[in-house]
Amino acid sequence: MTRTMFFILALVGFSSVASAQLVADVKFEPGNFGTMVSGTVTGNEYFDYKLGAKAGQEMFADLKVSDTNGNGVIYFNILPPGSDGVAIYNGSIDGNTARIDLPEDGDYTIRVYLMGNDRDTDKTVGYNVDLSIQ
Repeated sequence: MTRTMFFILALVGFSSVASAQLVADVKFEPGNFGTMVSGTVTGNEYFDYKLGAKAGQEMFADLKVSDTNGNGVIYFNILPPGSDGVAIYNGSIDGNTARIDLPEDGDYTIRVYLMGNDRDTDKTVGYNVDLSIQ
């Protein structure tokens, strides 16, 4: 099967506090097991992509910078269903390409965020995340 360039389907909501959070549900087109999501984050913002999966499936995620007015210091974490922020994959430690076996059924969160000077000086970083579940 081929992966499709498929933009996020729904912007669920955001808050206007200092650490703005954006959330989107990710859906695959029928017959496909992957998609590409794109966006930007600025300063303390983070963007959560929600993706349903089953225990034992493998998730692949690969983050690439598409544009920046800073250094492009961007990462993602993978949070399991029901997480209060604790990640099962931490991109700032493990890198911007993940391939993990999922431990339980439910909605996983791929959280994209900035660190370092880009976060502290309110820079904006554009990105693409290649996502798949098999």
